[in-house]
Amino acid sequence: MYAVIKTGGKQYRVAPDETLIVEKLPGEPGDRIEFGDVLMYGDGGDPQLGAPFIEGAMVSAEVVEQGRAEKIIIFKKKRRQNYRRRNGHRQYVTTVRILDILLDGKRSQAATAKPTRESGTNSEAPAPEKKTRVKKPAEPVVETQADVAAEVAEAKPRAQKKPKKTEE
Repeated sequence: MYAVIKTGGKQYRVAPDETLIVEKLPGEPGDRIEFGDVLMYGDGGDPQLGAPFIEGAMVSAEVVEQGRAEKIIIFKKKRRQNYRRRNGHRQYVTTVRILDILLDGKRSQAATAKPTRESGTNSEAPAPEKKTRVKKPAEPVVETQADVAAEVAEAKPRAQKKPKKTEE
């Protein structure tokens, strides 16, 4: 039994109890996530194709770890121009373990025979509320020339120049 899912702009062929490295997904290790974009499902016979997705099909998975992929090096060069640029990049990735494939909201026959590992946290639990700061609108600053002159007068007086000595 297998399914083809779409996540992170890519397509993956998955089966139960398989680990998979995909583009970064939200969640902590142990959280359950569900992939609703199932493109194809196969169970020995003819595969069932979606147009573009299979209605009601879902693949549930558990986040194993959050990490980064290996570094890739980007090197650009133009010959005889003394132009070389070297850059590197490490993509954030999530490792997931496929728990089972659900069709029409029901567990598949192969998944019901195997006990699935339930994680301690559930992605359907309400997320903690985020604290948001409310910015107060800035008060308009209106200064008159008299106010500016008063501030200048209150400021520290400048040191006065000493008079030049004259010879007598």
